[in-house]
Amino acid sequence: MNTMNITKNKKTNFRKDISSNQMFIKNELIRIVKNKANEIFIDKTFKAAGHGVYIFPSINAFEIVKKRNLLSRSFKKNVSEEIYNSLLLEIKEHNKNG
Repeated sequence: MNTMNITKNKKTNFRKDISSNQMFIKNELIRIVKNKANEIFIDKTFKAAGHGVYIFPSINAFEIVKKRNLLSRSFKKNVSEEIYNSLLLEIKEHNKNG
């Protein structure tokens, strides 16, 4: 038996969208992070240290997050309008690209 031909099965990583509480594949979502310096930003690498939340890249999900103030609740900190604006631009860019 040749052990070199056996392939390892990669586990699919799922994360929960904060707007709908549904599970999606991690790479389909947008990650927003609050790091130890209390900075909130969009993490395009999915590797930044800190508390992260995920949002599905749709206008509907964005409106729910903003209306219910879900980012501020998740981070226990007021989230500025600038973060919401950059998130909206990221969602539009994500939808345009694919």
